Amino acid sequence: MRVYKQIPNELETGLEAEDVAPSQSDTFERHESGVRSYCRTFPMLIDRAQGSYVYDVDGKRYLDFLCGASSLNYGHNPPELKRALVDYIAQDGVVNALDFHTRAKERFLREFHRVILKPRELDYRVQFCGPTGANAIEAALKLAKKYTGRKSVVSFSNSYHGMSAGAMSVSSSFRRRNEEYLSPAWVNFLPFDGFTGQENEIEFIRAMLTRPGSGYGVPAAFILELVQGEGGVNVASKPWVQALYRLSRELNALFIVDDIQAGCGRTGRFFSFEHFEVVPDIVCMSKSISGYGFPMSILLLNPTIDVWAPGEHNGTFRGFAYSFVTATEALLQYWDRPDFARALGEKSLLLARSLEQLRARYPDAVERINQLGLVCGIKFRSAEAAQRVQRHCFENGLIVESCGPDSATLKLLPPLTAGMDELEGGLRTLLAAMETA
Repeated sequence: MRVYKQIPNELETGLEAEDVAPSQSDTFERHESGVRSYCRTFPMLIDRAQGSYVYDVDGKRYLDFLCGASSLNYGHNPPELKRALVDYIAQDGVVNALDFHTRAKERFLREFHRVILKPRELDYRVQFCGPTGANAIEAALKLAKKYTGRKSVVSFSNSYHGMSAGAMSVSSSFRRRNEEYLSPAWVNFLPFDGFTGQENEIEFIRAMLTRPGSGYGVPAAFILELVQGEGGVNVASKPWVQALYRLSRELNALFIVDDIQAGCGRTGRFFSFEHFEVVPDIVCMSKSISGYGFPMSILLLNPTIDVWAPGEHNGTFRGFAYSFVTATEALLQYWDRPDFARALGEKSLLLARSLEQLRARYPDAVERINQLGLVCGIKFRSAEAAQRVQRHCFENGLIVESCGPDSATLKLLPPLTAGMDELEGGLRTLLAAMETA
């Protein structure tokens, strides 16, 4: 039996509590797992956050162009959402109710249909999943196989769908997959738009899925991000997406869109697929669907494929009511007001103009700009250059993330609620970092 060493009481040693307490940095080194990652790139101790900014314990202010990996699309602690949440808590609103019917869930479903689905003429049922995006992916894969009776799924190059076993199996990013633990024989990876540089990529995909001897079978589903966030902010072209969608109809395979990072307005429209004029069979959503950074994930389902048996996919926290409260308030405060969507278009144009000027100014360093709405990728010609610019941005109060298979792309995810002055300020910091680096 292991015997644990008893820690001396401060009174016995004559030391005050603060004399034996570890330093702030030592606390994480001593007590937290080595799996942590963001804190290594951004060595700061965050104290509070409001709007587009986070503040460390020394009071230094950072403009946040990471936004919790797009889980904070409306910025930090939006006051209207916070007020709705505080009111709900003060009234002893239920916190977690599994999949019981609750007033908070009812209100979310009603307003989501009125504000989002009905104006877009979308007939979806909503499935509440466990609290992570990866759980929504797992549910989508299970349902596609159950509905079609097929076992294989098509995913794409540079894809990323999450870190649970099934989600990781359909993620092609090398550093996100571990063959030691996974043997995804049921996943067929095919080229995302532009990956091969060839013009006939869809015909190649069709041939692989339909010709005898290819080694591939007809899949249960295609699963894809229309804007690959972790893969390098790769934006699919409209003709490619529509051709792939037609192929899915031809094969009677489901078309699953992972809108976890690119949804909730990140691309300038509520759903990324609105830009491509397709209607997916399943839409996976998480991250900013709660509006406040609370855990929440949902599937949007074509009613004809809702063939679940009761309880066939569940999760303890699928009824987390605080998420429903803030999600509903986000719909009312932002998407129920036409001026919010119009402002996203203006902000997108500002980013496009500024980033193209940056690319033209530094052609030897910047290979290209990838953008759709308020998700932007600056693809550098080397990972070292990207990391130098990222480091200088952080030192000067701007938080930006790197991504892509070689980590050579800086990904900008500013708050959708950021003012023009905040966007311009972030771009000035980015330009100064380019000059310094």
